[in-house]
Amino acid sequence: PSDRKARGGWPGGTRTWEDSEHQAKKLRGSEEEPRPRLPKRKIVLLVAYAGKGYHGMQRNVGSSQFKTIEDDLVSALVRSGCIPENHGEDMRKMSFQRCARTDKGVSAAGQVVSLKVWLIDDILEKINSHLPSHIRILGLKRVTGGFNSKNKCDARTYCYMLPTFAFAHKDRDVQDETYRLSPETLQRVNRLLACYKGTHNFHNFTSQKGPREPSAQRYILEMFCEEPFEREGLEFAVIKVKGQSFMMHQIRKMVGLVVAIVKGYAPESVLERSWGEEKVDVPKAPGLGLVLERVHFEKYNQRFGNDGLHEPLDWAQEEGKVAAFKEEHIYPTIVSTERDERSMAQWLSTLPVHDFSATALAAAGTGTKASSPQEGSGGDEDTD
Repeated sequence: PSDRKARGGWPGGTRTWEDSEHQAKKLRGSEEEPRPRLPKRKIVLLVAYAGKGYHGMQRNVGSSQFKTIEDDLVSALVRSGCIPENHGEDMRKMSFQRCARTDKGVSAAGQVVSLKVWLIDDILEKINSHLPSHIRILGLKRVTGGFNSKNKCDARTYCYMLPTFAFAHKDRDVQDETYRLSPETLQRVNRLLACYKGTHNFHNFTSQKGPREPSAQRYILEMFCEEPFEREGLEFAVIKVKGQSFMMHQIRKMVGLVVAIVKGYAPESVLERSWGEEKVDVPKAPGLGLVLERVHFEKYNQRFGNDGLHEPLDWAQEEGKVAAFKEEHIYPTIVSTERDERSMAQWLSTLPVHDFSATALAAAGTGTKASSPQEGSGGDEDTD
C-alpha cells in the first residue's frame, strides 16, 4: 500500500524488505544481479540479555569457539531482513557500535547499540522472533546520522547482585540461608563503597595497565549497596555503581576488595594503597552477579532531545519492560546459579590466598599495557 510506513510513526517510512525484494526480482528477472540500494537509517536498540553461557557481548568474527551475545543478535538482524547478509559478516558496514563490552557471563538490562538498518514494518517483533527468549530488543529510537553509542555515552550504571553471606566475617563465616545482613554491616559496606566516589587511579583493578597511564584514571559518580531482600530463602543485596566508563574487570574487583575488607581478610587502608603506584593484589568477584543496568546520554539529550526531530534517549516508556525482563530472566538466573553452582561461596574460599600486604612497586614510566581484543587501545573502553 502507498501509505505503508516504518514502525514508530517517523516521516518518510521505507519499503519492507519483502516489498523491495519482490520489486527487485520484477526489475532484474534474475537472482544473480545485485539487489537495489535501499535507504538506511541510523537507530539505537535497547537490548536486554542474560549473559550466562555467553563469552561476553562483543562478537569475535571468525571465531565460533566462543559464543557471544552479538552472534545471536547479528543473526537475528540478518534473518529479520533489516540488514543484508554481508553486513552481518562485516559489522562496520552497518556502523555497529555497542555502549559497553560486557564480559563473560555478565548480563544487561539496558545495553544500547547503534547501527544502520532498513526500517522494515514491525521491526522489533521480527528481530525478537529470531532471538532466544533470554535476549530481547526492548526499544528502538531514531538518532542522528553520526551517532555512536559508545562515544556519545556520558556514563554507565551497573548493578552487582550478591548473596549477603559474602559480607559475613571470616571468623564466623556462614554461607547458607541462615545469614542476614545487619544494619551495622550494611552501613560499613556503604561507607567503604563511598570511598570509590570521585577520580582515582584504578590500575590495580584491571590487567595490563600501568600506574602512570592516563586511561587508568576513572571517575565514579556514586556507589552504594541497597537494602537486602530474600529470594528462595536466600538473602541477596544489590550494589549499584555509576561511572563515566569502566575498564575490564574493574567493577568486579571494586566489589571484591570491599568484600575482602568486610570479611576481615584485608585492612581498610588497602583501598587508599590500591590507588597509589604500588602493585596491590585485588580479588575479582564472580561475573555472575554483574548487570549493565543503564547507559546515560545527558549531553546528547540536551542538544538533540528536544530539537523536534529526534527523541531523547531516556527509555522512560520502556522501564516496565526492563523491570519485567530482569524479574523473568536475570535475577532468577543469578539466584538459581548461585544455589546450584555456589559461585560466590567458591570464590570466597579463595580469598585467604590473596596477599593484601604486598608492597611491590609497579613498573615505572607509562606501564606495560599491551592492547588486546578485550581491552582495546583507548582510554574510554567500557569492558566490564
